[in-house]
Amino acid sequence: MKLPVPGNPVRGSITGQPIMALLDLLGRNWAMGIIWHLNNGPSKFRSIQEYCQSISPTTLNTRLKELQKSHLIEKGNEGYQLTQLGNELYQFIEPLGMWARNSWAKKFE
Repeated sequence: MKLPVPGNPVRGSITGQPIMALLDLLGRNWAMGIIWHLNNGPSKFRSIQEYCQSISPTTLNTRLKELQKSHLIEKGNEGYQLTQLGNELYQFIEPLGMWARNSWAKKFE
């Protein structure tokens, strides 16, 4: 699957609007989970794999490369970590996660 980038056609948008490219990237298996996990600090490959439980090493490697190419994570001495852009993104998705848990999910109880 091709890396979604703004300005190029992506799932749901032939014009590649930036929000659609971002949602395409974040909608890939474990992409948001990896970002969520790295908010707690740097992690090595094995630690991320344990967090993601059912992810294959191939899929995890692919996702990590995509997130690096998208400037959301980087690999440092302590492992993978969020970039400044990745931290900014987390600040937007964290309230969405709280809303989903505290408001939306309660409609299904």
